[in-house]
Amino acid sequence: MIRVLLLSWLCLGSSVALSAAGDADTEIRGLIQAVAESGCEFDRNGTRYSAKDAAQHLELKYSRGKRHVKSAEDFIQRLASKSSWSGNPYQMICEGEAEPAGDWLSATLIQLRGT
Repeated sequence: MIRVLLLSWLCLGSSVALSAAGDADTEIRGLIQAVAESGCEFDRNGTRYSAKDAAQHLELKYSRGKRHVKSAEDFIQRLASKSSWSGNPYQMICEGEAEPAGDWLSATLIQLRGT
């Protein structure tokens, strides 16, 4: 009986972990989509890129660094806020106003979560 309970508990824990990983991937893809649809410019190392190009860049970084990301917050902090090459922070430029990409993405994540 104890083995059955232990096995059930382990299976439940695994499905919760898989669900959390799936939720993180969904949220991250939602953030990348939000960048693509933002109409903002993206400043990366002093060069401005379109929202579409910015989203493609973030998608590339995510595909290469996915193993280091457990949550949407990890994605923002580790991959999407600054250049891994220069260390310079990325900027979102919306309606002429620059904002650190990490701040913009964090605010967008709150909106995506509806909280």
